[in-house]
Amino acid sequence: MIFRIVLFFLGLLLCSLGLSFVIIYLNLLNMGYNFKEYVQFIISKWECLVMILGLFLIFISLYRKGKH
Repeated sequence: MIFRIVLFFLGLLLCSLGLSFVIIYLNLLNMGYNFKEYVQFIISKWECLVMILGLFLIFISLYRKGKH
């Protein structure tokens, strides 16, 4: 049970970190990037891909079967 809670909070931390960088990089749209270039830039940055890892950890912690 403790492992699932730790996994959930770790996923939540990684997801919020990645999402904050995605929001920060939204300023690139004001600098002349179009949406396609923005998405390509986001995919190339590891700090934004951490959000996907965080979502995966949250999903695992919520839907993993217990020992009972």
